[in-house]
Amino acid sequence: MSSVAKAGEAVSPPAAEPPKGRRGLPVNLRQSGIYIAFAIIVALFAVLTDGQLLSPGNISNIIVQNSYILILAIGMILVIIGGHIDLSVGSVVALTGAIAAVLMVNHDVPWPLALLLTLLAGAAIGAWQGYWIAYFGIPAFIVTLGGMLMFRALTLTVLDNQRIGPFPDDVRTIANGFLSGYLGNIGLGFLGGADLFTLLVALALVGGFVVLGWRRRQGRIGYGQQVDPIAVFAAKNALAVVVVMFIAVQLARFKNLPWVLVLLGALVLAYTTLTNRSVFGRRIYAMGGNPLAARLSGVNVKSVTFWLFVNMGVLSAVAGIVFAGRLNQAGPTAGTMFELDAIAAAFIGGAAVQGGVGRVIGAITGGLLMGVINNGMSLLGAPSERVMLIKGLVLLAAVAFDIWTKRRSGAAR
Repeated sequence: MSSVAKAGEAVSPPAAEPPKGRRGLPVNLRQSGIYIAFAIIVALFAVLTDGQLLSPGNISNIIVQNSYILILAIGMILVIIGGHIDLSVGSVVALTGAIAAVLMVNHDVPWPLALLLTLLAGAAIGAWQGYWIAYFGIPAFIVTLGGMLMFRALTLTVLDNQRIGPFPDDVRTIANGFLSGYLGNIGLGFLGGADLFTLLVALALVGGFVVLGWRRRQGRIGYGQQVDPIAVFAAKNALAVVVVMFIAVQLARFKNLPWVLVLLGALVLAYTTLTNRSVFGRRIYAMGGNPLAARLSGVNVKSVTFWLFVNMGVLSAVAGIVFAGRLNQAGPTAGTMFELDAIAAAFIGGAAVQGGVGRVIGAITGGLLMGVINNGMSLLGAPSERVMLIKGLVLLAAVAFDIWTKRRSGAAR
């Protein structure tokens, strides 16, 4: 075709080139990197521990021992998506656990009422901090740093610098208990017996996961958005199904589903729906991505910020109840360093330092990754300083990876 068009001839536009940066790996590294890293670390520790990491009892222990960090990570990922940070959650965990202990143990308040009052106390703490951040304009870092000190002091005051316990059996069951085998056990060949109810719950979960993933994919195709190739989509779902069913089989072989896992599952489902399908969730992302643009588009940034911290206070109270119930007592040093673990889980799980990016399931994966490192190093007999070193390096690598992927995607445009 001649490079010069004749007069009067319409010149057809050149064929659109594929956008740069789409070639290479068929997966989005920024979204999938945490899951790849998690799989590698699990496989590594499984080999180093001769399979102990993936034994039925140890998998159950990993979930139960890290449940309160995972609960905090759900709230923290929302705060970070909104462009803020919360350094006080460890102290709030200690204070709310102390409030629950004083109500139930010292004043014989029925445990359901005591738990409700504890959640309300967590909401009040979050509202206190949210007011200063949202309506007075003090940066969240400063407010929650002050809160970390104040709420720890209040914990010492409430407990009179003593440990209070034991908790009622029902509260301990929430943190340490397991569901009963409602449908009995079935044989799994060389694996032995397993709880049928747990297996059916897992099958329903993976079935719903696959259906929702397919519907989301079809919706994106309908809107002309880019989606993974069908082979990549199928591989991702197959891997997720295998992982979930493996964990379910191991739990079913041990003591069935932990109650705290049921609680976590409900929270993950609720907050994933909140972030993906609600107006409030979209406003959180908009506020974190560009606060000025969000405000100009009609988002009440102050209100969203306020309720983010109220929510963080409530989830901190839930974590405080679970942690105190697991230890069967409330203590002055409870929750120490929990804020750092929750923040690390969020960033390792894909949250962006500047806000506006992150997923609830990513934060859960990040928290589990830290839990696997703790557990695996413990099984290997590693000293605590080496565990802290590894966790610090993993956090640094996660943030560096986030910055690298941003620069890479920016250079590809």
